[in-house]
Amino acid sequence: MKKCLVIENSFKEGSVALGSEIEAFLSARGVECDVFEYDGSTMRNKNLSPSFDGYSFVITLGGDGTVLFACRGCAPLGIPVLAVNLGEFGFLASIQVSKWKEELTGYLEGSAYVSERSLVEAEVLRGGKTVFKTNCMNDIVIAGKSNSSLINLEVAYNHALLGPFKVTGVIVSTPTGSTGYNAGAGGPIVDSTMEAMLLTTISSFSLSARPLVFGADGEIAITVLPSRIGVELTADGQLSFGLEEGDVIILGLTDYKARLLCSTQEKFYAALQSKLNWAGGPRA
Repeated sequence: MKKCLVIENSFKEGSVALGSEIEAFLSARGVECDVFEYDGSTMRNKNLSPSFDGYSFVITLGGDGTVLFACRGCAPLGIPVLAVNLGEFGFLASIQVSKWKEELTGYLEGSAYVSERSLVEAEVLRGGKTVFKTNCMNDIVIAGKSNSSLINLEVAYNHALLGPFKVTGVIVSTPTGSTGYNAGAGGPIVDSTMEAMLLTTISSFSLSARPLVFGADGEIAITVLPSRIGVELTADGQLSFGLEEGDVIILGLTDYKARLLCSTQEKFYAALQSKLNWAGGPRA
């Protein structure tokens, strides 16, 4: 018997009512169902994340942030995520509320499309020892704790020095995250099914700093150089870790992928056009 975890974003209107409806729908089909309430930024139950182990699939009721939260836990276990959109953009939560029953039925009958997405893993080394480690589906951002101040970073790719950077911050994103903070900082939008890492600087002191796209097998190393302000690492805009001078952040793609149900390329490009007003030519 399949077992499902429904994650309700309690900040999204209608999520609890929809969760009850989905729970009843699954129960009638012999699927055991648990519910977890997510408040959109931190977890309830003393800020503990739920244990995803043992579930056949997960359903998220919220926006893209709820999907990111779920995928960080589900991806290492190979658990697919069906994301119903109660938010604004819907790049990840691509299933509209009116279509949830149709899409969920397709999954239960074995006909759902599965989109596999790359994740980036970040490991912080301090004095040669690991002090922090996480994965992310969208991006890792290394920036000053004061958004208006510059910090100093040294960046290398596969041991090849790219040079010191004097920047407000650096974004290392996945193709999935290319439509997020990366795009806002002037980085390229990359097809979400590709395997790559994108490096984009934020407010670089040098006009020659340009976004870079790296292959799947490479490794980015970022060293924190002396700066006047504190430096912080943020994963998916949800997890934060304070960095110190001399810390080295190692970033590379994970050997597992997130699995998004019913998230087709057609839906991705439809969201790109409708949400970001992307167009290949002038609009009528």
